[in-house]
Amino acid sequence: MRPRLAADTPPEIEEKQVEGWRNMTPTEKAAVITGLTQATFDLALAGVSQRYPDASSHEQFLRRAILIHGRDLAARAYPDIDALRLE
Repeated sequence: MRPRLAADTPPEIEEKQVEGWRNMTPTEKAAVITGLTQATFDLALAGVSQRYPDASSHEQFLRRAILIHGRDLAARAYPDIDALRLE
Protein backbone atom coordinates (compact mmCIF):
# COMPACT_ATOMS: atom_id res chain seq x y z
CA MET A 1 0.00 0.00 0.00
CA ARG A 2 1.34 3.40 -1.01
CA PRO A 3 1.43 6.33 1.42
CA ARG A 4 -1.33 8.88 0.86
CA LEU A 5 -0.46 12.23 -0.75
CA ALA A 6 -3.28 14.20 0.88
CA ALA A 7 -5.42 13.23 3.86
CA ASP A 8 -8.43 15.11 2.48
CA THR A 9 -8.51 13.32 -0.90
CA PRO A 10 -10.30 9.98 -1.32
CA PRO A 11 -7.91 7.19 -2.39
CA GLU A 12 -9.72 6.54 -5.69
CA ILE A 13 -9.42 10.22 -6.67
CA GLU A 14 -5.78 10.30 -5.64
CA GLU A 15 -5.11 7.23 -7.81
CA LYS A 16 -6.66 9.02 -10.81
CA GLN A 17 -4.45 12.03 -10.12
CA VAL A 18 -1.29 9.89 -9.94
CA GLU A 19 -2.30 8.06 -13.12
CA GLY A 20 -2.77 11.42 -14.83
CA TRP A 21 0.77 12.42 -13.84
CA ARG A 22 2.11 9.11 -15.13
CA ASN A 23 0.43 9.69 -18.49
CA MET A 24 1.89 13.17 -18.93
CA THR A 25 4.81 13.69 -21.26
CA PRO A 26 7.97 15.27 -19.83
CA THR A 27 7.06 18.47 -21.69
CA GLU A 28 3.62 18.54 -20.08
CA LYS A 29 5.11 17.95 -16.64
CA ALA A 30 7.63 20.74 -17.21
CA ALA A 31 4.81 23.09 -18.24
CA VAL A 32 2.88 22.31 -15.04
CA ILE A 33 5.96 22.92 -12.87
CA THR A 34 6.75 26.14 -14.73
CA GLY A 35 3.20 27.38 -14.20
CA LEU A 36 3.26 26.53 -10.50
CA THR A 37 6.63 28.23 -10.07
CA GLN A 38 5.37 31.37 -11.83
CA ALA A 39 2.24 31.37 -9.66
CA THR A 40 4.44 31.16 -6.56
CA PHE A 41 6.54 34.13 -7.68
CA ASP A 42 3.39 36.11 -8.54
CA LEU A 43 1.81 35.39 -5.15
CA ALA A 44 5.02 36.36 -3.36
CA LEU A 45 5.11 39.66 -5.24
CA ALA A 46 1.42 40.29 -4.48
CA GLY A 47 2.15 39.76 -0.78
CA VAL A 48 5.11 42.15 -0.90
CA SER A 49 2.99 44.72 -2.79
CA GLN A 50 0.30 44.47 -0.13
CA ARG A 51 2.78 44.91 2.74
CA TYR A 52 4.74 47.71 1.04
CA PRO A 53 2.23 49.52 -1.20
CA ASP A 54 4.32 52.70 -1.41
CA ALA A 55 7.53 50.93 -2.42
CA SER A 56 8.78 51.27 -5.97
CA SER A 57 8.53 48.25 -8.26
CA HIS A 58 12.31 47.82 -7.91
CA GLU A 59 12.10 47.77 -4.12
CA GLN A 60 9.21 45.30 -4.28
CA PHE A 61 11.31 43.10 -6.57
CA LEU A 62 14.18 43.21 -4.08
CA ARG A 63 11.88 42.43 -1.17
CA ARG A 64 10.51 39.44 -3.07
CA ALA A 65 14.09 38.25 -3.63
CA ILE A 66 14.69 38.47 0.12
CA LEU A 67 11.49 36.55 0.80
CA ILE A 68 12.29 33.77 -1.67
CA HIS A 69 16.06 33.42 -1.30
CA GLY A 70 16.79 34.75 2.17
CA ARG A 71 18.46 38.07 2.89
CA ASP A 72 22.09 36.97 2.64
CA LEU A 73 21.83 35.28 -0.74
CA ALA A 74 19.53 37.99 -2.12
CA ALA A 75 21.95 40.72 -1.01
CA ARG A 76 24.84 38.92 -2.72
CA ALA A 77 22.83 38.75 -5.94
CA TYR A 78 21.34 42.25 -5.62
CA PRO A 79 23.70 44.68 -3.81
CA ASP A 80 20.96 47.34 -3.83
CA ILE A 81 19.45 45.45 -0.89
CA ASP A 82 22.34 46.59 1.31
CA ALA A 83 22.42 50.07 -0.18
CA LEU A 84 18.69 50.54 0.54
CA ARG A 85 19.04 48.83 3.94
CA LEU A 86 16.18 46.45 3.27
CA GLU A 87 15.37 43.72 5.75
